[in-house]
Amino acid sequence: MRIVWSAGDPHGIGPEIMLKSFLKLNTSGHSFIVAGSYSVMDYYRRKLDIPVTLEYLTTPAMLHERERDGNCVLPVLSIAEPGNITPGTISAEAGKIAMESLRAAAELCEMGVCDALVTAPLHKEAVSLAGYRETGHTGFLASMFGVPSPCMMFADPVSGLKVALATIHVALERVPSLLKKMDLDGFLCDLADSLQKDFLLPAPRIALLGLNPHASDGGVMGSEERDIISPCISRLASRLHIEGPFAADGFFGSGNFRNFDIIVAMYHDQGLLPFKLLAFDTGVNVTLGLPVVRTSPDHGTSFDIAGKGCASERSFLEATRLALSIAANRKQSSLQS
Repeated sequence: MRIVWSAGDPHGIGPEIMLKSFLKLNTSGHSFIVAGSYSVMDYYRRKLDIPVTLEYLTTPAMLHERERDGNCVLPVLSIAEPGNITPGTISAEAGKIAMESLRAAAELCEMGVCDALVTAPLHKEAVSLAGYRETGHTGFLASMFGVPSPCMMFADPVSGLKVALATIHVALERVPSLLKKMDLDGFLCDLADSLQKDFLLPAPRIALLGLNPHASDGGVMGSEERDIISPCISRLASRLHIEGPFAADGFFGSGNFRNFDIIVAMYHDQGLLPFKLLAFDTGVNVTLGLPVVRTSPDHGTSFDIAGKGCASERSFLEATRLALSIAANRKQSSLQS
């Protein structure tokens, strides 16, 4: 299989973790290509003395299969070349390179040139300075492919822990109204379908967390559990293996999460705080519901250590391995359907 890595922000740790990951994956039997900037990749290769040979490409047509002769050659499809490279800084130019690299990488998957996309971290402020309305990977890809509501899921390939978010990057005050408006039934059915296709889980065990503390204690601290979440569980009980609503603190504290294939959190920090505590170094962000496979490491640009050579590639490696697995599972599912 061939994986495309979108370069992310040129001033973050993306180039470093891609180069380090390639050293470990080069003999895996798969092909890898970076969509981004040749000069950026070469800058970090030289600065950090990482023994990878880069190949400059201007069009996808220049891609070719290589003999496995031990040469460590990573092709870079040049999308844009920056005027200067300054690790750890925010700039509109860096934001634009990150997004145009993402667009080009997604197009390679759409055309069938690559089997999956793994995105290096971008910086939302830099992307905003560059004038993009969608400042994150998920929103940008959803808009690009015309998918109204993709699912943001986090998976830890080591422990098997999976967390999906009912609402994503929104202010906390907006969460209750968004839950009332959203098609929670459809969201959960789509989630189950994706788990079946992408993770080969024919009947995933799904846990829903409550929105309020203690899952509202029978309505004492809110009505969302009674009015939204519990009725949804009842409606879907004959179709899905689904339980809840669970009080988030006790659910994770007791280890009950281990009894389920996936946990659905009602808002960002409710799901991501325990997930990152349990799987910070190995967690992977997966976008479900897109026509292409997309994963990313579960961390940001880490400007404070960019260009210093100390960034860990562990999460990026896991993201790449999971992308390969999902791509293979989708092909197997399509053959069986």
